[in-house]
Amino acid sequence: MSELSIKNFNTGVIITLELGFTLMAISFNVGKVNLFLLLNGNLGLFADRFFEYTTYLGDGLIWVPIAVLFFIYRRKYLVLLFGAILFSTLFTQVTKNFIFPELPRPTKLIENTQLIHTVPGVELHTIDSFPSGHTTTAFTVFLLACLFIPTKKIIPIGFVIALLVGYSRVYLAQHFPLDVGAGMIAACLTMLLSIQMQKWRDANQTLFN
Repeated sequence: MSELSIKNFNTGVIITLELGFTLMAISFNVGKVNLFLLLNGNLGLFADRFFEYTTYLGDGLIWVPIAVLFFIYRRKYLVLLFGAILFSTLFTQVTKNFIFPELPRPTKLIENTQLIHTVPGVELHTIDSFPSGHTTTAFTVFLLACLFIPTKKIIPIGFVIALLVGYSRVYLAQHFPLDVGAGMIAACLTMLLSIQMQKWRDANQTLFN
């Protein structure tokens, strides 16, 4: 693990946690519906199309090309990658289905749907709101990139991309900002656990040979 960019990773975790907790705190302070309506405003046709496609960067299929790259170039860290996929999925799905089951999304909770900006052609989900799975995936990938890409530029570039994915969930009326903040925190927990999983594997490598 010594060759990884721990400093970049730590910085990524700090700014992700700060924004995640800030979004959750503001949501509790002003109300998650009010914050959603503030951030969900119509930004025009270009924004509609941009966020419609940007949101796919947080889709589960994004793990396929990443797994291929790891298998080719970073095979010794496949355990870490497996942990990232496993824990990010567990955090979101267990919370959605067992801790806060069927929690309503914006278009179901807000009675006056005329207040909500939606994008034509985007299928709107109505339940399982908390947390945002797309945001969790996007920020988990961002933190992975911080860990494996040594340049400091990956921090602002990766953070902005992940944040755009998170914001797309609000813009497309799929999630509340509260859900996005929780997704950011889930991503940090995911990566911290995944690193420990890799360290355990490395410490017990003889057991797997």
